[in-house]
Amino acid sequence: MTSPITTHVLDTSRGKPAAGVPVTLDFEETPGNWLSLGKGSTDADGRIRDLLPAQTPLAAGTYRLTFETEAYFTRTGTDGFYPLVPILFRLTDPDQHYHVPLLLNPFGYSTYRGS
Repeated sequence: MTSPITTHVLDTSRGKPAAGVPVTLDFEETPGNWLSLGKGSTDADGRIRDLLPAQTPLAAGTYRLTFETEAYFTRTGTDGFYPLVPILFRLTDPDQHYHVPLLLNPFGYSTYRGS
């Protein structure tokens, strides 16, 4: 079983997974006060499946995934515009699995709730 929150990064300018992107996961305990829950780097397939242990209970609330894209762009010799990409999202049903992908290119990004 995987973490209850997972992610992956696809470099849309290359049409390939973005390997080696450092990612952190935080939970907003109170407005503006973030608790660090996990961290990792994307694998060769651009995925992180173990940000949290598989059976970690989640709480309803606001979470933040922060992608350190500058490290990836530097390693690939790309002049990227966004050095960090923070994605904030709200969990309303802590019993569900949440997959939050990042579609990345040097001058833009998008995200969505995956499955």
